Amino acid sequence: MKLSVVVSTLNDREQLLSSLDALAERTPSSTEVIVVNGPSSDGTSGVVRERDDVDVLVEISERNPNVSRNAGLEVASGDAIAFLAGEYTVSHSWYPAIERTITGEGSVATGPVTGDRRVDVGPDDTHRVAGRNVTLFAGDNVAFDRTALEALDGFDEYLEVDGARDCAHRVAGLGFDVGWDPEMAVRSEVGTDGGQTDTDWGSVYRGLAYRLAKNYGPRPTVVARTLGSAIRDGAGGLRRILSGDATPTGWASDGFDVLTNLTGGFRDGLRARYSDRSARRNPNGLSVRHDRAVRKYDRR
Repeated sequence: MKLSVVVSTLNDREQLLSSLDALAERTPSSTEVIVVNGPSSDGTSGVVRERDDVDVLVEISERNPNVSRNAGLEVASGDAIAFLAGEYTVSHSWYPAIERTITGEGSVATGPVTGDRRVDVGPDDTHRVAGRNVTLFAGDNVAFDRTALEALDGFDEYLEVDGARDCAHRVAGLGFDVGWDPEMAVRSEVGTDGGQTDTDWGSVYRGLAYRLAKNYGPRPTVVARTLGSAIRDGAGGLRRILSGDATPTGWASDGFDVLTNLTGGFRDGLRARYSDRSARRNPNGLSVRHDRAVRKYDRR
């Protein structure tokens, strides 16, 4: 198995260097390392170009993780492609775990992310949606057989958040297996100090409505699932108001953003569904455009 690793980074230079050091130490020398940078302003490009263990550096101008992943996929040559966030370091068992899954029965391999409270995907995250069993995975620690990625046409670039969740629905729709291996572990030091980024509820619900409408159409279960999630989160906001952790004004503003983005996401999801009627359901995928890269440095 020849593995290509697409490492996406944005203004996390020091953590990226630790991530690249771990890849160099803990994967075979034949592993192809592709760094997709951008648009960083912390000197990442210069330090990456000085390293001889990075095969390709791709500079992009968009702050969209799915654009970053597709930009790396576009230049990857391996028969298996892994996606890794630049703030994560891989374990010693990471590569063998990928190899076991990809050369075995699985088309997609994933594992735990430790030290990052923003990642809430675990080994039992399989959900039944419209008769389909969907196994979720973290988009920043996942590997695919190339055949699966080609069938999926990469990631949907309409989405700015939760692109991996949309991909998981499409993986299930195409009948590919997802293998969870606890030894395919990565670690991040981000978030271990108790800090937490405020949730952009508008983006979250636009993504939710879009991916459900796109993958399943305007069926009642889609509407019920979306509204049920909004009601639960709204109730959680009310509890935070009562505890003094939120304000009524903030709660009302978030509610307006949720409603507006639910409507827009559902509309755009239906448009996307009928734009791409194939099983891959990806009208904004890898093959749609070839102008993601601002600049490439290829040492191969």
